[in-house]
Amino acid sequence: MTETFDPRALAARLHSLRQAGRQEETGTFTLPADLQQAMEAQNFFAAADGISSNAWKVTVSPQGQAVTAPLHPYAEAVSGADIPWYPGMKFETEIAVRLGKDLPVRTGTPYSRAEVVEAISTVHLGAELLVSAVKESGGVSFLLFVADRLGNSGYVLGPTLDKSVVDTAGRTPLKVTHAGRTIYDGPAEHPKGDVLTWLVDYANDGLRPETSLKAGALTTTGTLSGAIVLSEPGEIDILFGDARLNFSVSKG
Repeated sequence: MTETFDPRALAARLHSLRQAGRQEETGTFTLPADLQQAMEAQNFFAAADGISSNAWKVTVSPQGQAVTAPLHPYAEAVSGADIPWYPGMKFETEIAVRLGKDLPVRTGTPYSRAEVVEAISTVHLGAELLVSAVKESGGVSFLLFVADRLGNSGYVLGPTLDKSVVDTAGRTPLKVTHAGRTIYDGPAEHPKGDVLTWLVDYANDGLRPETSLKAGALTTTGTLSGAIVLSEPGEIDILFGDARLNFSVSKG
């Protein structure tokens, strides 16, 4: 007999594991059957964390379905950001965009990339921190990973960049140091080549919530540096072209 899926119970377990800095194997969880169940669990998880920031990450499932999760804890580097460090934490340099106008759910003609760019008010350098409560992250069950907020465990928003960077990010020199050691030094490189690919996909998802992609929403667009394990706490310094972002990850 298949165990009945309970989104509240899954959310509570994910929250408890995250709080304890622990991971469990995918096989120990009762899995969501579809994206709707995964998002229900994610919403309960977000509520348990008291997430209120209008900041999101976007990616796509192995089947090509655009998915999102809230960024938490969210901090802006100008205020001296410090994000809790946990064993297994990973780091990604990213570009974040803030919308200046709504992108309502649309039927018929899909949004073009140019329309999405036109809706962006500001572009920022950012850094995402990742720790999943699931030992394999999304490698076995992507739906479980969706429920686990796509592994997000923090985000630091850095300085404003020229809006043209959404077209040129992939050619920009990027150097990252952590605890005084260089962990990335080379051209920024997005997995899809174009930093806006997943955001455009999400804008054109007819099943996304009506409340999504409203003016003021901040969306981070995917890694420019790969996912790099942070083996210890310490200061992170990112130099992206001429822009700099500095913050710390510290033991809670």
